[in-house]
Amino acid sequence: MRTNRSIRSRAAHQRGISFIGLVFVAVVLGCVGVVVAQVIPTLIEWQAIDKAANKAKEGTTVPEVRAIFDRAQAIDDFQSVSGKDLDIKKVGDKVVVSYSYEREIPLFGPAYLVLKYKGQTR
Repeated sequence: MRTNRSIRSRAAHQRGISFIGLVFVAVVLGCVGVVVAQVIPTLIEWQAIDKAANKAKEGTTVPEVRAIFDRAQAIDDFQSVSGKDLDIKKVGDKVVVSYSYEREIPLFGPAYLVLKYKGQTR
């Protein structure tokens, strides 16, 4: 009898996650992983656009800046921003190129994740 009682008392003090809890955590982590896997390419694209804008600021005229950006766009193969979408200003003796755009990622049904990117050269 004594051994039976000690087994019950040890079982009552056990801690851990149940199978249902484990499945729930796996589903949540899976959903988060799918969203992150869809967001990472947009971040890589933003880095390419930022690099192209920083390269384009070396131009002296507006058409030249747009042409440099369009060449970089053809090389890095991004479609969200083109040379005509750039806002080009001259501040002092420096050319400042700025841009902004949105990306929509469909999640499920009518739900979308909207990412708004904007930046400017330094």
